[in-house]
Amino acid sequence: MSRLRAAGYDVRHERFDPFPLVLKRVKAEPPDAFVIDLSRLPSHGRDVGLALREAKATRFVPLVFVGGEPEKVERTKQHLPDATYTTWPRIRSALRSALARPPTAPVVPRTRLDGYSGTPLPRKLGIKPGAVVALIGAPERFEELVTPLPDGAELRRNGRGRADLVLLFVRSRDELLRRLERSGARSGDELWVVWPKKTAQPSDIGQNEVRAIGLASGFVDYKVAAIDATWSGLRFKRRA
Repeated sequence: MSRLRAAGYDVRHERFDPFPLVLKRVKAEPPDAFVIDLSRLPSHGRDVGLALREAKATRFVPLVFVGGEPEKVERTKQHLPDATYTTWPRIRSALRSALARPPTAPVVPRTRLDGYSGTPLPRKLGIKPGAVVALIGAPERFEELVTPLPDGAELRRNGRGRADLVLLFVRSRDELLRRLERSGARSGDELWVVWPKKTAQPSDIGQNEVRAIGLASGFVDYKVAAIDATWSGLRFKRRA
């Protein structure tokens, strides 16, 4: 950000607040451009870009993505081809160009979950070869959705002991409050919280509630996934 300030830009740095709060602020007072760093959490940066395009208040504001591994940047380009992509050494000229030519007919996603369409579920969930995955409260026959698994990966239902990854399925706010800390301890620093979509099953919990409870419990969300027509999920990591 020092490069932008040195170039005379007024920079508002959004990082630690829950994204719904950030989105609410920028929708009320949109900036001239959004600069999104893809070098640390590229899928999160992509989701931010999709959400900004989804919202009418920010749809026509230029998006400038910076850095990131080529393969992961290419995935973002598939969903937001009319954004600007650059590197930090070239940020000044890229931003100047983006500001001079804001989008007049921006690509608008149907939903921010578009970034996950067509991706095999084990890959969406980050299941690695040889991983032990604990399923807590998973619906019947969920195993069929994640077949085939990577080599050596194993699913365990409601078992004890440590796991490389936990998928915690909850159907209510109270259930999440009861189970989150215990499930987080099983997975070390990361886990998925999965809840039913309100279009598929009545519930008092949604993405905003899941995120808020996770943040209050010492976690930070960094990835969202559409599991299937019934379930959505947020992946959390323990706050450092």
